Amino acid sequence: MQRGTEQAYVHRGGRIPDNTAVAAPVVATNYGQQMTTGSELRNLPSVQRVVNGDSLSEAVDAYGREMVVELTREVLDGARKGVLAGSPAPNGDEIAAAVLGLMASLAEPSPRPVINATGVVIHTNLGRAPLSDAALASADAVGRGYSDLEIDLGTGRRGSRQAHLQSLLRRITGAEAALAVNNNASALLLGLSALAAGREVIVARGEAVEIGGGFRIPDVLRQSGCTLVDVGTTNRTYVRDYADAMNDNTGAFLKAHASNFRVEGFTAFVEEGDLVALGETSGVPVLHDVGSGALLPTERYGLAHEPTPQESIAAGVGLVFFSGDKLLGGPQAGIVVGKRDLVARLERHPLARAVRIDKMSLASLTATLTHYVMGEAEAKVPVWRMISTTAQDVRHRAEQWRATLDTNRVVASVEPARSAIGGGSLPGETLPSWAVSIDPPAGSSPESLLSALREQPTPVIARIEEDTVRLDPRTVLPEQDDDVILALTAAMAP
Repeated sequence: MQRGTEQAYVHRGGRIPDNTAVAAPVVATNYGQQMTTGSELRNLPSVQRVVNGDSLSEAVDAYGREMVVELTREVLDGARKGVLAGSPAPNGDEIAAAVLGLMASLAEPSPRPVINATGVVIHTNLGRAPLSDAALASADAVGRGYSDLEIDLGTGRRGSRQAHLQSLLRRITGAEAALAVNNNASALLLGLSALAAGREVIVARGEAVEIGGGFRIPDVLRQSGCTLVDVGTTNRTYVRDYADAMNDNTGAFLKAHASNFRVEGFTAFVEEGDLVALGETSGVPVLHDVGSGALLPTERYGLAHEPTPQESIAAGVGLVFFSGDKLLGGPQAGIVVGKRDLVARLERHPLARAVRIDKMSLASLTATLTHYVMGEAEAKVPVWRMISTTAQDVRHRAEQWRATLDTNRVVASVEPARSAIGGGSLPGETLPSWAVSIDPPAGSSPESLLSALREQPTPVIARIEEDTVRLDPRTVLPEQDDDVILALTAAMAP
């Protein structure tokens, strides 16, 4: 501190000389801040004062005093932390408003419905496959009351929740037996635990993959009590690699479809039929995780071929595993189809009860599979309706959006686009499409427009491309068109 600018800094009641080598300003600032913080903390209202105020009287009557007191304490705790961080203390009315806001958020349904305008058909973050009307109605019917979930109406005795589902899956895939559980990860875990716990499972090195969400084939094998034996190389594996690794402790051969990435170039992988032939010589079953649950030929729609359960069953695979909420287009579920004796071993395993499918998923899955049996999946299952829609039909719909937006004074254009399949299915494959393109308002940004769309009563999820916001009608349900227009008009309003 320079002489001639002496200031009094209080330190334990005394004056610090101006030539003392201490951080006097810091001490003074901290002291002043402590004084201010203490004053602000004292300004915070008490819990009782807030709860007894007029602002929360209706909330107390509606939800009970105990709940309102708990939420008020929670808000005051947050306010106290804010004051300690340097914020001013809110008054009683502000605390009460925060309590009502927290109460409203607790009462809000979750997850919230959103509109998927990204062009990604099976969007993992948005709940994957939307359900058909029949699937929704079936789940609603069994959820509203009682059902014949595990009773045989003919005999009046206990029945199996899997019975009708098994009949549909056998008819669709050609398998001898079938089983549904809560998701495909648990289906594979159940299969390995029931058939190969304590034994070795041989997997091609290029198929020891991470399927998604940290779900890795080596980890699943370890959790199921199996020992992983990887054979071949990352890009090339032959039947002889499996044969050389076989021994008396081999429990199964496992094939896993690389559903979320693609290896191209100098590659060689063993076909299911060749692996089945090898396994038959020593009684080793072949397990095949085909992942996405494609029950229709994807090449029909200009896409790469996606392995189907039907093909694996025809090749003689012992058990085939696949998802219900990807290309199958139903609810979250894990499905196992295959040989009767192997499926029976899964049904008897203790883990089967822990991962069994719930009644509402079972009902909607059954309804979805019925669409395939009736030959109406392309028209009735939303995922396949989106995939089969032509680019010209998407363009026509996009032009209708643009024209309606124009009448609402929102300037938009229609641009060529590509729609992705998503959901860990058909990696790199896209469909030709068209999107509505909108420049953000002056002084704004594409990110802020996306944010405004997410804040609408029915949130709209879009994407950014070439510094514009793009909305692809392919993945928007027809009944949501008006909501898209309303959201865009509101988000673009000055």
